[in-house]
Amino acid sequence: MPLAIRTNALTRRFGAVCAVDALSLSVEPGEVFGLLGPNGAGKTTTIKMLITLLPPTTGSATVAGHNVLTEQRLVRRSIGYVPQLLSSDGALTARENLDISGRLYHIPSAERRARIDAALEFMGLADVADHLVRTFSGGMIRRLEIAQAMLHQPEVLFLDEPTVGLDPVARRAVWEHVRRLREREGTTILLTTHYMDEAAELCERVGIMHLGKLVALGTPESLAGEVGSGATLDDVFTHYTGSDPNEGGTYRDVARTRRTARRLG
Repeated sequence: MPLAIRTNALTRRFGAVCAVDALSLSVEPGEVFGLLGPNGAGKTTTIKMLITLLPPTTGSATVAGHNVLTEQRLVRRSIGYVPQLLSSDGALTARENLDISGRLYHIPSAERRARIDAALEFMGLADVADHLVRTFSGGMIRRLEIAQAMLHQPEVLFLDEPTVGLDPVARRAVWEHVRRLREREGTTILLTTHYMDEAAELCERVGIMHLGKLVALGTPESLAGEVGSGATLDDVFTHYTGSDPNEGGTYRDVARTRRTARRLG
């Protein structure tokens, strides 16, 4: 079985700026992998290359065994993607949003209806399937967006800051559904997050990026052990990046996060 994700010296430059610098990593099928790092570390650029939204400058990558440069259509059919910003239409019901997603992936009508019903049930949204999404809580919206991204049964799911702006109860509900999704479907999940407790809770391994480079790779426990006795993943983050995961970011970063929180709130 091929690796779910593999990059080899993957690099992306924007003029004189090297956003991702010779990134080489691999993610096993069925693994939950966390990509961590401060704002500007290169995480989002990496995801954009892996989901074929941005071509690499040099290097190579495969997702679900497909080359991101030469097999873009196959890559896109093999992945699901939940961006940080909202991707569900608040003027439509949960069922209608899922129906649109199913049509975009050309899922046949009868099969599409069955998958929608199953997705709503699995994500705990069956009772509100025909309610407008604008009436949903932030956690419900995130669960719907994960359902949309999984409707075509992709092999690899990308989650960009999946719980940003959510309260602690909603965050844990999303965590539980992510765990269940991996256990039931065997889906490979790559997520980015600034919440170290989230990474420790969900991820089997994490990679820490800083200034475009991969500076640490391993299990949360092994990395913490390398930093020192009693160290946490927060300590690991600070050790390798020189910054606090709960601080930093530009005005633009803060504004984007607050917009997301307001929409989900």
